[in-house]
Amino acid sequence: MHDTKGQVRIGMIGASGRGGIAAYWHKPEGRSVVAGAADIVPDKLEAFKQKINPDAFVTLDYRELLQRNDIDAIAITSPDYCHEEHAIAALEAGKHVFCEKPLAITTEGCDRILEAWRKSGKHLMVGFNMRYMNMFRTMKEIVDSGVIGEIKAVWVRHFVGWGGDFYYHDWHANSKNSTGLLLQKGSHDIDMIHWITGRYATKVSAFGGLDFYGGDKPDDLTCPNCAEKDTCTEYSGKHLIQCAFRKEVDIEDNNVVIMELEGGIKASYLQCHFTPDYHRNYTFIETEGRLENSEPDNKVFVYTRRSNTERELANRVYEIKEAEGTHGGADPIICQDFIDMILTGKRPVASPQAGRMSVAVGCAATKSLRSGGGVVQVTPVPDFASE
Repeated sequence: MHDTKGQVRIGMIGASGRGGIAAYWHKPEGRSVVAGAADIVPDKLEAFKQKINPDAFVTLDYRELLQRNDIDAIAITSPDYCHEEHAIAALEAGKHVFCEKPLAITTEGCDRILEAWRKSGKHLMVGFNMRYMNMFRTMKEIVDSGVIGEIKAVWVRHFVGWGGDFYYHDWHANSKNSTGLLLQKGSHDIDMIHWITGRYATKVSAFGGLDFYGGDKPDDLTCPNCAEKDTCTEYSGKHLIQCAFRKEVDIEDNNVVIMELEGGIKASYLQCHFTPDYHRNYTFIETEGRLENSEPDNKVFVYTRRSNTERELANRVYEIKEAEGTHGGADPIICQDFIDMILTGKRPVASPQAGRMSVAVGCAATKSLRSGGGVVQVTPVPDFASE
């Protein structure tokens, strides 16, 4: 199923933003070359050629990119609501696919991608770069070592400092484009809960609200043209940024989710987008201790309890080493893994099924919080795509 050629030629769908990871793939003297890009904004394609590869084929129609025989793989870094269309089209065109998270914005969309993947015989990787961050790889290693026993409970608090800058000034702020931030932003955290515990969520209950952003401002109001820009806490000096308090904003800015995972593990996930700081705080409570991280301190703590073993004799502090590259050093590694998957058949750290389950939980939780907080069952991976 893997290629024997020594170099992979990649085309990008989405030339800016997250598409900046193209720099890690464009290694003309190495194993991969970024040979093309598609975007709907001409200026972004021109900037892409200047920054990445002046000889790259660029187009305003992604289908022209897929038609090229000199493109082996497609990296999808377009907006979330485009992922399903782009991934299915690329797989049907016989390309290997790297798709940024979330895999799609609906569970059904994910299943359609998995079906296209199964039929294609090609490789599919989901961009869960948190699995490659030193902080969370360390936490996974500690849990797998058994040093604090068996996981029984998980608490995750996500303080999204700068949430307004990230999500409420653009397309993210409308549910038709993202479903909601429980899916869009939470897909990373849901996946971390799944990955570190080794269990998928089976049912959820959630509450949330739009309690800070949104409002009655015109949908066409932009920050540079706003009369309140000198006093607004969310003012952005960037070019033509949409108002974070416009009428069309309909995604929750804070939420609480309770999950039950396979094996009876209980997990909670809390997310807020108007906090003053940025921090992902993870706590795993196990039969012989507790594991917790501190992103601001770049440390992981293990606290042990009585176990009648030598493990109880000490608590432990792990000082996480710095890594080079964006997203805490994760991006260059995940890009390398994509090439290894294609050239050598290396199994990805995050399977396509894991990408689908993260979306399924996010969608189920969003359904719960928008319908009164009742328990919603998470639909399992279809039999045709089971791992």
